[in-house]
Amino acid sequence: MSWPLRRRSLLLAAAAAGAGGLPQAAQAGAQREEPLADAVRTALSAAIASDAPPRPSFPSSDARVAYLRWLGATSEKLKRRKSELHTRVEFLETLWYEAKRAALEPALVLGLIQVESGFRKYAISSAGARGYMQVMPFWVKLIGDGDAAKLFHMQTNLRFGCVILRHYLEMEKGNLSLALGRYNGSRGRDEYPNAVLAARRLWLA
Repeated sequence: MSWPLRRRSLLLAAAAAGAGGLPQAAQAGAQREEPLADAVRTALSAAIASDAPPRPSFPSSDARVAYLRWLGATSEKLKRRKSELHTRVEFLETLWYEAKRAALEPALVLGLIQVESGFRKYAISSAGARGYMQVMPFWVKLIGDGDAAKLFHMQTNLRFGCVILRHYLEMEKGNLSLALGRYNGSRGRDEYPNAVLAARRLWLA
């Protein structure tokens, strides 16, 4: 399949999934293990260290109302993929918290999850990436406690995924397309970033 046709098929798949179609195959790749400077490893370890449950805080009542509106609208969009209300709300509350903690847009993280795992908590790629955000186990050895099984824990997976994406954004000096490509192990190619950004648009509240 040519690049333009393949790109179009990825974008159509993302759009169909977000519109409530049948679950699509995940387009998971694999982050590549790279040497980390000691200072970077220390900073990343600190960024994933806290296992406290999400406790969002808001600077104003307007901000809290905006959050609750986002939660309601996004929960409705996610209903076809996560039918149980409590599970859905817990997932979205945690995702919002971890995205904001890493200075990421929640819609971007949702788009990445849609493309990476199709919202499957226990997804495993052929390369061994795990969970919602398809985190490679080597990250747990580099900046965690070495227990890769924890990547199936919702908050742990979202924490690692968001911290890693923020790390790649900083490496790429804010270039989102390159950061997404690096996250997927396909840096320099357009298909994956385009698919994530197409999915992101479907999650904008």
